[in-house]
Amino acid sequence: MRVAILSLIEPAGEAGGLRGYLPIGGRSLLRHQIGLALSLGAKRIVVVAEGISGALVSLQHVAESGGAQFHVIATARALVPLVAPEDDVIVLGDGLLVLPTDFTRLIESGPAVLTLPVETALALGYERIDINHASAGAMRLPGRIAAGLAELPAEWHVHSALLRLAVQAQVPMRSVPANMLDDGRWSIVRTEAEALPAERRWLGLHTRPTADESLAPGSRLGLFLVRRYGPAILHAGTRPAIVLIAAVVVGLLGVGSGWLGHDVAGFLLLGAAWLIERFASVLAKVERDSLLSSGIARQGSEIFTLLIDLGFVSIAAWRSDLPAVPGVPPGATAFAPLLFVGGTRLVRLALSGRRWAGLLDDRLLLGLGLAIASVLLPFDVALGLAVLALFGTCLFTLQFAAGGAGKRDQAAERLSSSHSGEGSPNSRLTSGR
Repeated sequence: MRVAILSLIEPAGEAGGLRGYLPIGGRSLLRHQIGLALSLGAKRIVVVAEGISGALVSLQHVAESGGAQFHVIATARALVPLVAPEDDVIVLGDGLLVLPTDFTRLIESGPAVLTLPVETALALGYERIDINHASAGAMRLPGRIAAGLAELPAEWHVHSALLRLAVQAQVPMRSVPANMLDDGRWSIVRTEAEALPAERRWLGLHTRPTADESLAPGSRLGLFLVRRYGPAILHAGTRPAIVLIAAVVVGLLGVGSGWLGHDVAGFLLLGAAWLIERFASVLAKVERDSLLSSGIARQGSEIFTLLIDLGFVSIAAWRSDLPAVPGVPPGATAFAPLLFVGGTRLVRLALSGRRWAGLLDDRLLLGLGLAIASVLLPFDVALGLAVLALFGTCLFTLQFAAGGAGKRDQAAERLSSSHSGEGSPNSRLTSGR
């Protein structure tokens, strides 16, 4: 069984309270550690604390809903019967905040005491091991080492005692890269003053733009809003699902505006609804990645974007001037909008290797473009030209790529034939001998 040992002992500076209760992204540090332990497959979570509180009871429900047993102990000796010799034990220090992907890579390599250079780590609150090493606040140990706690005085600090026992048992030391301290991927948060900058770094790590999002202004704006206002929303207890409801309301207002003839407002409101949904989905991704929360599934985000696209098609069809042309069948006004909006999806898939193709996923940009076209341009003509430009660019790009690949293949064939031609006289000479 994998057992996680956490701590809720250290005070949070002079302001009072406990270090493990300091909030990062609206959740306590101890909640982050429980999510990390569950993601690593821990089936028993042990918290070293002086007593049971209401917050601990709520965290117990989180652990048990994740399929783990939850125990609170006050002394080192109380840990001994909870850890079997064959157990795999992961120990996390009080106030440790790490990026889950980096921690998993380090800890899953096998039992080890994770270390940092002593000259930089001591000032940051890490515990000294020897003249060259300081503990990085985390270990992975075989369960048999915990049996040594029974021979120590009851007042010993559990984590310090396990660290000494692991060093005596010659558990290998594994260095944590120093650059993880610099960018916030590995830190110990000791006070509320340290929690604020740690939270900003933590949120920045979880909201780094992907290659597809780096050029899309709407996606980058959504990430900026999460970094700027996400902590306040999470600290207020507003969960991503509530933000998603706001996106739905704004989207319905947009469709209603288009139905009433206010097409510019409709396009802009649909773009704003997509932006709000992106805000909610990024917050949900942060919770999934760092807290093992369910959040909003990616499939739900795709369905919402599809509904936004249908809203764009509907408003563009209502905006069209084609109904004034005699003989136009019903529903024909939706043909060009459907080609345009659907084309952005198809072309995006066809050009998935191009960074600039990520612009075609940006519905805030799409709504702004349709609103401008509705005011300043002949709307139906502009939409038709946009369809031609979209598919023309796709065909040209694919043809250019295919032509370049064909030339490379021909060059490779010529090079191969020249090598075989050079080798043929030698072959004949060898056969003649």
